Amino acid sequence: MNGRRRVAVTGLGVKSPAGNTVETLLERLREARSTAATVDELVKNEVPVTFACTVPEFDLDRYVALRQRRQMDRGTTLALAAAADAVDGARLGDLTPERVGIAVGTGVAGLGATEEVLRRCEHDPARMPAFTVPQIMANSAAARIGMRLGARGTALTYATACASGATAIGEATLKIRSGECDVMIAGGVDAPVTPMVMAAFARIGALSGRNDDPEAACRPFDADRDGFVMGEGAAFLVLEDWEHAERRGADVLGEVLGYGSNSDAHHIVAPREDGGVAAACMARAVQDAGLSFADIGHVNAHGTSTYLNDRAEARALASCFAGRCPPVTAPKGVVGHLIGAAGALEAVISLGVAAGGLVPPVANFGTSECADEIDLVTGAPRRIGSPVALSNSFAFGGHNVSLVLRAA
Repeated sequence: MNGRRRVAVTGLGVKSPAGNTVETLLERLREARSTAATVDELVKNEVPVTFACTVPEFDLDRYVALRQRRQMDRGTTLALAAAADAVDGARLGDLTPERVGIAVGTGVAGLGATEEVLRRCEHDPARMPAFTVPQIMANSAAARIGMRLGARGTALTYATACASGATAIGEATLKIRSGECDVMIAGGVDAPVTPMVMAAFARIGALSGRNDDPEAACRPFDADRDGFVMGEGAAFLVLEDWEHAERRGADVLGEVLGYGSNSDAHHIVAPREDGGVAAACMARAVQDAGLSFADIGHVNAHGTSTYLNDRAEARALASCFAGRCPPVTAPKGVVGHLIGAAGALEAVISLGVAAGGLVPPVANFGTSECADEIDLVTGAPRRIGSPVALSNSFAFGGHNVSLVLRAA
C-alpha cells in the first residue's frame, strides 16, 4: 500500500426499508425477510408494478425543521437524516471546515419532485413553487449536508446509476488518500418510488411483476427471478484519515482498503454476459487493497434479481475466486434496489456483517444454475472468521464499482 494515508470509517448512518439504524437493518437481513409491500400511490395511479420497499416513518423534526423540508425533495431529507446519524456516531468535534468534504451518489436525484411539479403545474406554469429549483437540483443533498456541517471542502455529486453510492465512497477515499481532505461524509441516496419512475422501469422489464406476492418478488440468483424490486433510502459513512481519527480519539469501526471502477462499454442496460469486465473491477479493488482474493471473508453481491445481471455476476465471481469462493450474500432480497443509494447501504452492511462475523442468507432463494459456482448463503446465517469484505455495484450504463472494506 506504499505508505499511503489509511482511510478509517468512524461513523455510519442509514435510512432504509429494513430499518433506520444499522442494528435494525442487520437484524432484518439475518431474518431474510423481505420489506416489499404494496404502495397505495402506485395502485391509485395504475402503475403496472404496485409494490416497492420504502423507508418506515421516523421523526423528521429531529433532523430538519418543517420550514426547511418544504424546500427539499424526499431524497434530500433522507440524505440529511442518514448523514446526520453518521456524523453523530462519529462524534465529530471541532474540525477545520476547509478539510471536511462531502461526496454523494444518486441515480434519479430530484425526479420525484420534478414529477410532482409537472403534475400540479402542467396547465398553469405560473403556479410553479418558488423552491422548485432547489428541490430538483441533483446536487441538493451534497449542498444541504455541507451547509448543515459547515463543511467548506470539496462537495461533489456522482451519478453512475446503481453504482453511484459506491462511487461516492471510492472517490471520497481518494480525496483522503491524496491529502486533500481529512474527513469525508460519503454515501448515496435515492427516492425513486414514484409513479413515473416505477412505470419507466417497468416498461423496460427491469422490475418484478409479482403484484400478488410482493414479499417473494426479489429473488437474487434464484432460477425463478423476474426482475428487481424498487427501494428507497440513504446511507452515509464518515471517512477519516486514520491518523486524524486516532489523534481525536475516535472509535474506528473499519477501514476502506480498496476501490476499483471500470466500464463494460457494452450496452446501456445489459451487462457483458461473461462478466469479464466486472471481474476485472473486483481484481482492481483487491489489488488496490494490497490483498489477494484468498483474503476476502465474504462477498456482498450486487445481486439485483434480474436474469442477466445475476448470471453475469455469478460468472465474474467464479472467475475471480477460481473454485474457492467465500460466502456470498445479496441484501436486495430484503431491502430492494435503492438505485443510487444501493452501493452505500451495502457498504454499511458489509462492514456490519464483517464486524459481527455472521453473513445473512439471501431471501427467497430456492435453486439456480447460475449460483452453482459461488458459495451463496441460503437458509440461515453463516459464521465467518475474516473481517474483510468485497462489496460490488454493477450499474446500468456498464458502470462497475467494487469496494474492499475491513471491520475493526
